[in-house]
Amino acid sequence: MEINATPYYDSSDNPTHCCPRFNPEGWDNQQLHFRDKLFVKAVTRGLFHIPLNMGSVFPSTFDAIEQARAQDMDHMLVLSYDPSPWKAEHYFAVTGEVPEQEMVRLTGDYLTKVFEGPYRNAPKWEKQMQAIAHEQGKQALKTYFFYTTCPKCARVYGKNYLVAVTQTTTRS
Repeated sequence: MEINATPYYDSSDNPTHCCPRFNPEGWDNQQLHFRDKLFVKAVTRGLFHIPLNMGSVFPSTFDAIEQARAQDMDHMLVLSYDPSPWKAEHYFAVTGEVPEQEMVRLTGDYLTKVFEGPYRNAPKWEKQMQAIAHEQGKQALKTYFFYTTCPKCARVYGKNYLVAVTQTTTRS
């Protein structure tokens, strides 16, 4: 895949008017290559990895991105990472600077894998990503998750897809 490219995200299939129905085609077993890829960083509070204020943080972040005309709905990507049980970091891919938001640039090589199931399986999936990286002669550095739908929409669609996006380096 080209530098800073992400798989296509079909946002047109959206019967809930909340989260589009996720189509995993094109997302599984991909290699992404970012060089200063631009993201808005937002932080949520958590209680043992259960988000407490995501319902206010995500809409306000999406609003800021939309007002800046920095969204690319065909290549939407929000990477989430929990540095502790009390805090989560979320990285919203954008096409340009977003005023009054923390901007971050990510650089590196990443492997993707689509999983389906409850969010509580994330630690198990992170271990699977470490094994997949190892099988490919790489070392997993950090795993982010792209939660493709909110819990309410996952119930409506009958599927709860997550995409693991693991930064890797070549093992020496």
